[in-house]
Amino acid sequence: MTILHRLAFACCVLLAACGARAAQPADSAFTFTATARDFGNYFPGYLANGYFSNMTSVRGTEPAFGYMVAFMDYKPGDISRPAAVPGWSEIDYNPGGGWLNSIRLDARIFADYAQTLDMREATLDTRYRFDYAGKSTDVQVQTFVSQAAPHLAATRLSITPQFSGDVQLTFPVRLWSEHQPRFPIGSMTGDEMIAAVIASGQNLENKPVPTPDRAPVWYAGHTGIVDTGGDAGERVLWLDGRAENGLTMGEAVAVQLPKGIEVRSAKFDQGPYRLALDVTVRVEKGHRYDFTKYVALSRAGWGGDAKADLALAKQARATGFEKLLAAHRAAWHALWQSDIVVEGDPAVQKALHSDLYYLLSNTTIGTSWPMGACALTPGYAGHAFWDSDTWVFPALLLLHPERAKPIVMFRHRTMEPARARARQYGVAGTMYPWEADPETGVDNTPHFAYDVYREVHVNADIAIAQWQYWLATGDKTWLKNDGWPVIRGIAEFWKSRVTYDKAHDRYEIHHVTSTDEAYADIPNDTFTNAAARKALQIAVKAAKLVGAEPDPAWSRIAEKMYIPFDDAAQRHLDFDPSVPHDKITWMGSSLIWLMHPSLDLAMTPAVRRNDFDFQLQALKTHGDDPNEMMMAMLAVGAADLGDAKGAGDWIARNLVGFLKPPFNVRTETVANNAGYILSTSAGFVQSFVYGLTGLRIDDNGLEAAYPPALPPQWQALTIRNAAFRGRRFDIAVTRAADGKIVLTRKER
Repeated sequence: MTILHRLAFACCVLLAACGARAAQPADSAFTFTATARDFGNYFPGYLANGYFSNMTSVRGTEPAFGYMVAFMDYKPGDISRPAAVPGWSEIDYNPGGGWLNSIRLDARIFADYAQTLDMREATLDTRYRFDYAGKSTDVQVQTFVSQAAPHLAATRLSITPQFSGDVQLTFPVRLWSEHQPRFPIGSMTGDEMIAAVIASGQNLENKPVPTPDRAPVWYAGHTGIVDTGGDAGERVLWLDGRAENGLTMGEAVAVQLPKGIEVRSAKFDQGPYRLALDVTVRVEKGHRYDFTKYVALSRAGWGGDAKADLALAKQARATGFEKLLAAHRAAWHALWQSDIVVEGDPAVQKALHSDLYYLLSNTTIGTSWPMGACALTPGYAGHAFWDSDTWVFPALLLLHPERAKPIVMFRHRTMEPARARARQYGVAGTMYPWEADPETGVDNTPHFAYDVYREVHVNADIAIAQWQYWLATGDKTWLKNDGWPVIRGIAEFWKSRVTYDKAHDRYEIHHVTSTDEAYADIPNDTFTNAAARKALQIAVKAAKLVGAEPDPAWSRIAEKMYIPFDDAAQRHLDFDPSVPHDKITWMGSSLIWLMHPSLDLAMTPAVRRNDFDFQLQALKTHGDDPNEMMMAMLAVGAADLGDAKGAGDWIARNLVGFLKPPFNVRTETVANNAGYILSTSAGFVQSFVYGLTGLRIDDNGLEAAYPPALPPQWQALTIRNAAFRGRRFDIAVTRAADGKIVLTRKER
């Protein structure tokens, strides 16, 4: 066992000792339960600990896909994509009339069905009576992916047969086949992509049934098996694998049978698509039997190989399910010490908890891995967009700064690919890609989205996030060693990317794709120009802090950066007035983005009101199927303008259609069902942390930019255990006796 494995296991045992107490009763604000009514439209959630994930399944025992952080498939002709790791959570049971996982889902066969995802403890509990072929068995399945020991997970099948006799069980590791056909997404056009979706029997229209889609495009990558083994006597399975042209990985399973059970037979079975331990045991009517699978996973750069994983899985088995579960629960309880609490709106509270759960499930500590746009799933191919820096990062920064840090560290780690890309496009400094591979940082934008190589605002977004981390932590050593090099490289990029307009004595940025992405290859996108100006201003301040000499051009360009504005209407323009604003897009206008808390473009109250009003009108006349990120920013904008009711209405609107049952999985829009979008979860969180509170992280600290807002039906909003520069606070928005809304901060 490697040192890393030993440390992980030691931490797990320590947490188990601290947290080994009876589990607390489930809190309805954290629990989501599926019933038999969900059989026809079950949208899977997942269990994850930032390092690997496992999708939920209806029975709790079926083969389930899972993914490991930045473990990518590099098939030639394709974009990089998350390689599915061999499925570990599957268990199948045959009481004599048929295998559990093969029997059709029917409320009469799976009687009294309930599956609960407890997001406070990150556990999946599934219960039903399996009644088939004249035999009944009470079934309970409990699964978790350990937060306390990141390499570990476990699933326990408990059966209480209502008969006596021999039963069969199998404990497989599923060896997934490669997706066929593999589409050449590295060269496919947009029309070809749409054709691929349609050819699969799907379409791009509204999906009234909430099931995941886009499988033909966002399919999993492949993990090839290098070596396998198993031992029926030891009750273990193991394998070494390698992602297609990618990293190596290891996986091992140790199975625990009920103490004292009569084993009729046990054998190791190996085929092209699975490894398995198959057993036949004798059971007695009315007795409960617990069968447990312990799994350990690793990948190159994170742990060892199958040999090390096998030692860890066997040690987990020796520790036992209850102790491992107690340690896992204790770790999640510690995470939830930082929370957002709404008094007066249970639906909003549940949505906040599910969004925080999905964010926390994908965070790591002490690494330099970003969070993929769709979490630890294959959605959007697991790539890192501006979503990581502008949406996810700020949502985590005050609640869990140590879990936000890997996002900014990823940009430092991948500076060299960004330099190479700058050279490719004939500019200076670092030019980060629109879609970065989470392991290598190399550009992996699909060909059909090629025009977004011009969506260069990502290079300003990254600099802003770096500066926000410094402002929130005050870590000057980090700023000098890690943040400043990123900020400087981006400033050099913008210096080389702008064009000086001598006639108007101003700097412009040409040939960009707007944040409203239907507008490609245009001049002077307002968000881009404003963000670039802020990135240059940041570079000047950062240079002085670390004792470097700022380039005088940075200040000169920032001072004379052109921000398109309509003097007659007294509002900003979306982009250069030479560009007709006449397309139907999902956002209608991008003016609301100027109010995003990270950018927060300075403007008068009147201009802010005019921008907001134009955005609402554009959404009606030019908007179609708006994204949740839009809803979140409209809530922020309404709060900024002092409209508490409007902010509450936009927050409520963000709950309608986007949250797919049974586990509140957010989809990008109501219609498209592309799920697990972390940026939308993060946007919803931001509308509370920065929107309703009015707080901004700026050079003066954590300051109120405008008075707080509290929707009329709410009693209070509390940001619990927020962190800022080494101190911890409870930040509350409450209604005083005179009805005035007040913001208070109480240090812990």
